[in-house]
Amino acid sequence: QVQLVESGGGWVQAGGSLRLSCAASGRTFSSVAMGWFRQAPGKEREFVAAITWTGRITSYADSVKGRFTISRDNAKNTVYLQMNSLKPEDTAVYYCAAAPAGGSRYYVRTIEYDYWGQGTQVTVSS
Repeated sequence: QVQLVESGGGWVQAGGSLRLSCAASGRTFSSVAMGWFRQAPGKEREFVAAITWTGRITSYADSVKGRFTISRDNAKNTVYLQMNSLKPEDTAVYYCAAAPAGGSRYYVRTIEYDYWGQGTQVTVSS
């Protein structure tokens, strides 16, 4: 079992920045691939970013590439999402997710993740 708790969401004007954190507890965090997803009202949950358990490989949705950065600190059992140059279309509830995985694996589909946080709201005003 992995328990995930997100924090760092809030309200920001377009062009601003936020840093989301996801604190994990439970099984060994270093053997877990992590991801961030988001869900806007009336829309399906969508992939934002993913990172392997070593942190060496990352993947991003095209809509956030160059603006968002995913990272992790295995010593702190925490994964981060640095969000810069935020746009109103980034407004959503952001979720972190975990999937047992070693090596260079990461995942971009919701069904590939076993554990989810409760989500944190990000609102970007124009």
